[in-house]
Amino acid sequence: MLEIGSLVDGKYKVLRVVGKGGMSVVYQAVNEKANKIWAIKEVRKDGVQNYEVVKQNLIVETELLKRFNHPNLPSIIDVIDTDDAFLIVMDYIEGNSLAKRLEESGAQDQDDVVEWAMQLCDVLGYLHSRKPPIIYRDMKPSNVMLKPDGNISLIDFGTAREFKSTSVEDTTCLGTQGYAAPEQYGGHGQTDARTDIYCLGATMYHLVTGHNPSMPPYEMYPIRQWDPTLSSGLEKIILKCTQRNPDDRYRNCAELMYDLEHYRDLDIENLKSQNKKWKLFLTCAIITLAAAVGALGFKLAESSAKASTYDGLIKEAVDNKADGGTLEDSEKILSRAIELEPENTTAYQEMLNLYIGGNDLELTEEEHLKIRAKIRSHEDVLSSKNPSGYAELAKTLADDAFFSIGAMSATDNSIDETKGYQYASNWYATALEMCELTHNEEMKAEVSHRKTIVDAYISPGGLDREGNPTTDYAETFRSMKSIVENDEIEASNIAVKMRCYKVITYLLSEHDNDFFNSGEVDRSDYDALVDTIDEKLTEIENSDLYQNNTESNKGYLKQMMTDAKQYIENIRHGSDSGSAASQ
Repeated sequence: MLEIGSLVDGKYKVLRVVGKGGMSVVYQAVNEKANKIWAIKEVRKDGVQNYEVVKQNLIVETELLKRFNHPNLPSIIDVIDTDDAFLIVMDYIEGNSLAKRLEESGAQDQDDVVEWAMQLCDVLGYLHSRKPPIIYRDMKPSNVMLKPDGNISLIDFGTAREFKSTSVEDTTCLGTQGYAAPEQYGGHGQTDARTDIYCLGATMYHLVTGHNPSMPPYEMYPIRQWDPTLSSGLEKIILKCTQRNPDDRYRNCAELMYDLEHYRDLDIENLKSQNKKWKLFLTCAIITLAAAVGALGFKLAESSAKASTYDGLIKEAVDNKADGGTLEDSEKILSRAIELEPENTTAYQEMLNLYIGGNDLELTEEEHLKIRAKIRSHEDVLSSKNPSGYAELAKTLADDAFFSIGAMSATDNSIDETKGYQYASNWYATALEMCELTHNEEMKAEVSHRKTIVDAYISPGGLDREGNPTTDYAETFRSMKSIVENDEIEASNIAVKMRCYKVITYLLSEHDNDFFNSGEVDRSDYDALVDTIDEKLTEIENSDLYQNNTESNKGYLKQMMTDAKQYIENIRHGSDSGSAASQ
């Protein structure tokens, strides 16, 4: 075992043991230079049989995780293969598993379960949208971590696999009995996205009833047989998820997400009430139409038709906000517009404008998750019918997430400032996919540069299992140089520009040797870029756009300005010290 207080790979100080399994030990560690907590998973060669097989499985798992970039998935930072053990350095996830939560308090509140299920649905939707799709196959409470902020993280990718349409069936049962779908047992067909939907349904069943489907009576009954007070709408959703025939389940996570968002609308009582209202409405409508024949009737019909059009709904939402209406009402109106024309990005953009209110610092994580859920549920339509508009929308969302989420609480240690960067990287990746489809090389270059520096900040300095750096510092330097020298960020988007400069100066300060060791960055280019950033910062500081910002915004912009200049001072001080030492 690793010794508490020891230094792993010269940078990770081991703090304590946080978990033990049959094959591995998990430690909490800190990179003191970056002031960042990590988890280190250790598998010792003398602690397991068939070590090479176990190691190959771990390599497959880490290779999968290294390709992912989602806020509800852990990131792999380092893979270290020593003489005695195989070490994986990854995000440290604070909190407990949902299995632990069940053990401590039994059946969970159905609203909490639905919220967790929507987050898991979003994660699975992300995995299924990869090319090729990734099928997780082992959803269960013990593989879901609940963090102190109420968000979840999906762990353990030992059974995940890439979907191959040419496969007729899976040859082995991978998953957990009780949660696993019938097709996960050899000879019953191949696993696909609907398999994960079954596992998620079984997980919801366990969470909301407290009855483990992998224990007697080994069967999932309608949830209201256990608790009649539970929602009949949620019961319908779980029953549909866990049908034996995959064709009878939800086809994809977007369909499931929509029903989870509206599970109360599916309640029997609510449907009966709606039917009564509908019948009453029809009766009144017939009487009204019979009495309103004539010019007035035609005029009313015309006005009603206009109000139900896409543009009419957009105007109604904007007017509602301008007239002092509630945010919730405007959200509902825009949601109706989205359902009417899901491929049109105007309503999504108006919803984003509604949240940020013209203030770059006001997009919260909760607001971001709302609009993300809307987009993800219509992603297929957006990407097929309006990839150009989707690229612009994804880029805008990435910029807003990059600057806003976590920013206002960055000095609070309980907030992970990098969370916004992770969201941003994901949206930049989406924008790049759409740029590929539309052959928009100009936007592709700009988005690629931003994603490169964001990714370098999120996961700097790691090595893959062959010992090669996971960050391409030569490419990162080219991206930073292009952003700064070509003014690739819109002049009006001062918040994102400042955030970029802060990240760039941080990377230059903390990873100078990595840039020089890349073999493509020399001291003169490096110093020239630092000087250019310093000049740009002075220009921004003296600009009317900076000076005329609101006080709350200006205060945070000023803090980023201070941070960036401090990094520049560190760079120059380090350079001077190095020169003096060499003399």
